[in-house]
Amino acid sequence: MSAAANARRGEAELRVGEQVLVLRPSFAALVAAEGELGPLFALVERAADGRLGLGELACLFWHCVRDRPDELTRDAVGEAVVTRGLAAVTPALRVLLGQILSGR
Repeated sequence: MSAAANARRGEAELRVGEQVLVLRPSFAALVAAEGELGPLFALVERAADGRLGLGELACLFWHCVRDRPDELTRDAVGEAVVTRGLAAVTPALRVLLGQILSGR
């Protein structure tokens, strides 16, 4: 299991099953997410308007998982979002979106 999220690095935590994953919005992670989702500024706008889809949310989280365990699947990340509920994962989303907008 990796170390806890470091708020100074803009990291957040996401619980998937019994694991607590650290989400780090690194350059590589955000480029990968942008490759699938389109421009990140548009993603932030959709989130602000309440139009961010579950698939988009799971995609962003998936690409930002630091030290991704080999057994972790993208579907498991998406299922964790649904199982935990939007209210529970919104703090992690807020951290990632804040980093996209303001950086470190």
